[in-house]
Amino acid sequence: MPLIPGVIKMIKTDEVRIKIAIQKSGRLTEHSIELLTRCGLTYSRGRDQLICYGENMPVDILLVRDDDIPGLVQENICDLGIVGGNIIEELRLELIKKGTKRLFNVLERLNYGHCRLSFGIPENVEYIGAKTLKGKKIATTYPLIVEDYLKKQNVNATVVEFSGAVEIAPSLGKADLICDLVSSGATMKAHGLFEADTILESTATLIQSPEALSKTKKDWIKLLLQRIRGVLQVKESKYIMLHAPREALQEIRRLLPGSEAPTIIPLEGFKDKVAVHAVCRENVFWETLEELKEAGASSMLVLPVEKMLA
Repeated sequence: MPLIPGVIKMIKTDEVRIKIAIQKSGRLTEHSIELLTRCGLTYSRGRDQLICYGENMPVDILLVRDDDIPGLVQENICDLGIVGGNIIEELRLELIKKGTKRLFNVLERLNYGHCRLSFGIPENVEYIGAKTLKGKKIATTYPLIVEDYLKKQNVNATVVEFSGAVEIAPSLGKADLICDLVSSGATMKAHGLFEADTILESTATLIQSPEALSKTKKDWIKLLLQRIRGVLQVKESKYIMLHAPREALQEIRRLLPGSEAPTIIPLEGFKDKVAVHAVCRENVFWETLEELKEAGASSMLVLPVEKMLA
């Protein structure tokens, strides 16, 4: 079914329900709810309920533990899930280890929830690369990712699975160092550790069940994915309007950040001046405007972009 105006009316909402699992509480929850809301989803949710029922689309949100999301999607209990790449990779390695051949599908890397899985080394230890890990005890919540990294680096070390506050493991004598998620690095520093090599960059990720979907579900997921991509596109995008001398157009087009093909409009009463309208897919800073003004631009106006559909 082509996604054209009116497609929503062509799909009966009582035929099927799409279930999306997201984190119940944590760093991804608010962003995930906001993303789906900006995609046009309105929902109802009773107090203390863990299911949000879509009112205008056959899309329901299940609020669950983030560690459970990949499994719920893998087992086709949920059609889609939004979860950190670190959790996805740990389960992917576990499934491969068990011999599972049909894995969940990664549909889209989302532009929030950025963090990294890095080694935390005691400040009194000199770190000279992966060989420093040889013979050490490494505490982590992600043992399979760490073991996979060590194997690729041909390093023999003991991986100790540690849940909770991993950064305290060295001070408790449970490990020589750690491998944990890092955002700012402040937590590691507070526990006398410094961040060394990063072994995984993680971001919120949309995954889909490996099971075959009905045509109706495929159409709804295609529509939802199209909207998600539209939301992600405009997150940093700005719409900029300005006046410019014709002779300065080449330089002004060069200065417009992330703009592919600005619209050039003749200005009534000015033969040597035009209006320039452009969607800039990168941030427009004060410095950008100052450079544009120096190049000859005037009457500059920068507006946020609410929605975009390519």
